[in-house]
This record gives sequence, structure tokens and C-alpha cells, in this order.
Amino acid sequence: MIKIGITGGIGSGKSVVATLFRLFGVPVYIADEESKLLTNQSETIRKQLIAHYGEAIYTPEGLNKPLLAAKIFQDPAQLRIVNGIIHPEVKHHFRAWTAQQTTPLCAIESAILFESGFDKEVDTHLMVYAPKTLRIERATARDAASKETIIQRIESQMADEEKRKLANHLIYNDNLQPLIPQVTRFIAQLQDNSKTF
Repeated sequence: MIKIGITGGIGSGKSVVATLFRLFGVPVYIADEESKLLTNQSETIRKQLIAHYGEAIYTPEGLNKPLLAAKIFQDPAQLRIVNGIIHPEVKHHFRAWTAQQTTPLCAIESAILFESGFDKEVDTHLMVYAPKTLRIERATARDAASKETIIQRIESQMADEEKRKLANHLIYNDNLQPLIPQVTRFIAQLQDNSKTF
């Protein structure tokens, strides 16, 4: 089985690509969704977050997101602590999920594929690329957020230029090159390669 890491910045369209993968029969693990579920369900994460931030970090409904956001906002040291608690559990969960798959290909979609170390869990990396102006336009429309907020979020992530250097493959989602043929070619190429794995 070939494991693919799908990444891209805010508004690049990586979720659209992940949806296309699923339509082509490739199971996709959505790291952001799974990490949110695990943060509420994993006893390991819960115990460690409570040890660092106290009982108030959880409410009867689950994680106290505003409190956690206040702790890690603009504090890289606190963000590293939280990531150091959550990421290992997500990796463990992804490995267990991968072991259950029976298809020649499977994938993980993660905005922070390289920053989190998830890139080491996969065989190849696919970056979904879109120009920054288009990403800002898409994200402001999707999230009903201000342009300034989206720019701030983009600047807090690894720069596209760095991701492009690390990625093995690139798909352009720039409203100029059709997306589906690119995804089709990529999957077909990997399915051929999977026969040698």
C-alpha cells in the first residue's frame, strides 16, 4: 500500500482534492477532524492537557477551545506543548487506521503535514497549490472572515515556497488548470507504482 500525504495552505483546495480522492476510491484520513475528535475522546490527551492547564481546560461538552486558544495564541512555547501532546496520538491513530485499509492507496490530508512530522508517516507528498490572492479570496468567502484575519492565518503557516521544495508532487488548483484530470493522472500513476510496492 502507498500512503500519500496531501497538504496545502489555507484556501488551496486540499479538502476538494481529498474529496476527489475518496470519489476515486482512495480512503482519506482527515487529520484536522480526527485530532479534534481525539482531543475530546483520548484519555491520554485529556490527562496531559489537564496536567498542563488544569481541569478547566475541559467542560462537560468537551475541550474548552476558547481557554486553550488563549493559552497558545501568540505563544509558540505553549503551542509546541499542545502539539507535543496531540500529534503523537494522531500519528498512532493514523497508523491503526492505515492498518485497516485494504486498498492499494490511502491518504492523509493535513495542512501541517511537514510541520507536524506526519510527512514521515507517508510514502509520498502531494501539495495542492493555488496563488495567494486566490487563497485569500476563497478563504474569506468560505470562513466569513476578514481579509486581514486570513492573511494572518496564512502567514502563521509554513510558506508555500518551502512546502513546494519538500513535496514530491504538485497539483495546481488555480482556476486555470482543470483539477480532475490532474488528480486522475496522479492516482493512476501511483496505482501503477503500487504494484511494485
